[in-house]
Amino acid sequence: MTVKLHFHGATRIVTGSCYVIETDQARLLIDCGMFQGSKTEKELNYRSFPFDPHKIDAMLLTHAHIDHAGLIPKLVKAGYANKIYATHATCDLCAVMLPDSGFIQETEVKLLNERNRKRGIKEVEPIYTAEDARNALEHLEGITYKMWITPVPGIRARYWNAGHLLGSASIEVEVERLGQKPLRILFSGDIGPDHKLFEPDPEAPVDFDYVICESTYGGKDRFERSEQKRREVLGAELRAAASRQGAVLIPSFAVERTQEILVDLIALMDTGVIPHAPVFIDSPLAHKATEIFSHHAKSLRNGEALLHALESPYVKTTESVDESKAIARFSGFHIIIAASGMCEAGRIRHHLKNNLFKPNATILLVGFQATGTLGRLLEDGAPSVKIHGEEVKVRAAIRRFEDYSGHADGPELLQWLRERLPIAKMVFLTHGEEEGQVAMANNMVSATIMTAERIERPRLDDIYDLTGDMPVHLAAETKPRISPDNLARPDWHNELAELVLDINDEVGKAADEKARAVIIRRLKRALEEANGPMPLPPNGSQKGRDEGRGGARGFDEG
Repeated sequence: MTVKLHFHGATRIVTGSCYVIETDQARLLIDCGMFQGSKTEKELNYRSFPFDPHKIDAMLLTHAHIDHAGLIPKLVKAGYANKIYATHATCDLCAVMLPDSGFIQETEVKLLNERNRKRGIKEVEPIYTAEDARNALEHLEGITYKMWITPVPGIRARYWNAGHLLGSASIEVEVERLGQKPLRILFSGDIGPDHKLFEPDPEAPVDFDYVICESTYGGKDRFERSEQKRREVLGAELRAAASRQGAVLIPSFAVERTQEILVDLIALMDTGVIPHAPVFIDSPLAHKATEIFSHHAKSLRNGEALLHALESPYVKTTESVDESKAIARFSGFHIIIAASGMCEAGRIRHHLKNNLFKPNATILLVGFQATGTLGRLLEDGAPSVKIHGEEVKVRAAIRRFEDYSGHADGPELLQWLRERLPIAKMVFLTHGEEEGQVAMANNMVSATIMTAERIERPRLDDIYDLTGDMPVHLAAETKPRISPDNLARPDWHNELAELVLDINDEVGKAADEKARAVIIRRLKRALEEANGPMPLPPNGSQKGRDEGRGGARGFDEG
């Protein structure tokens, strides 16, 4: 039997998890995640799938995060009609996360189209709607950890707790082969760190032919802190923020990250480490997800601490837009937790717009920030950013706090791989940016886990034939959807936005009207040199030339 493995996402980038196992009998999809990052990467979400959804016979889902599950409604809308297997907790979370994703897309597209109409630009459609997402939920089927299922003929699978998120899993797959032992493949999903607040340490069996392993923090030793030490460091950050008497904004993933932070915040207030202050959970999704976590509290480590935090009088949940807007009236030390974790959508962008320019505000980044996202720009020290088309100066304190990461760091990933040995043929590194993947591959060799020739870093839409003794790289079946050089790096949208901010800054600093005019003339000259000279209008005047070009208006398109 021929066995092929297609890599349709999370290749040398962190998001967009999507793989297809193809045999002579069936096609099995593992994950169908949304791309996040630069606009160039996110445009992939709007394009057709590189496979025919009608020809996918079943799907396995590792967990509910949007970069693994976010394109499921699009898949169903495009014609997929079969089952999607996931743990029961993942099904519960998808029931709130996918409709929320559809609602956000409808809202964001509505705002974008309002701007596009004013600019005379063609309107766009959302990738899918909340109703599309609700329709997709009918295909989910809950399964139990460690129980074998046969999703398609010739392939069986079982789920192991990955310790990353409520319901998250690594998926063990066995492909039948006539006259041979089954081909054994392990998809890591996202691997959680050791000693996570709610989740057990990750687990999985041993002795595979192939392991597809995430590498988000490959090569990075993030250090390990006890619960007590984590709270000490967080307490110090928040006491400093309280002394500035401003808002603390925590862009956070609504599912699990928000609940973890909430437990620690209330514990710090209960023990007097930080002042009592309102904690606003400004996310309808976080509110719904918290109800699911409460339902599963008995199966969580520290589930009782979560229930205690939710009963605190200082915790305020906001669901309506009016309630969210009302938070802006608060002054003094208060804490706002809102999605999204990378500041790419949702209510956090409104709170950032209202607070980034304030020196007494604090932005606490508590998760991975993909290249090209607003969160990454803030993390990298951007002096100004654009939010909803408006320039906002960054005067708030930008702080990074990594202790809540849901991903294993470099040493933990190496240990997880070591515990999977022997791995007979190859490890494919996915779900990581190139620098981290290269470092992780080198560390795997140094740690004698795998030799260099048995470590592969696929590119988008790569196909490997796994039938023989070693994998064979095949030519892609479709044209490249995007150049590999445009992944996991700032794109022209980012560069244009940065240029516009730099221009505004330089013009603003100019001493007088004459100095500003000099800067603008130089910019126009540079544009003319780049595009060729523009013909003079009938009156032949430079003024007419400038009016014909529209001044520097074109720079504000980003």
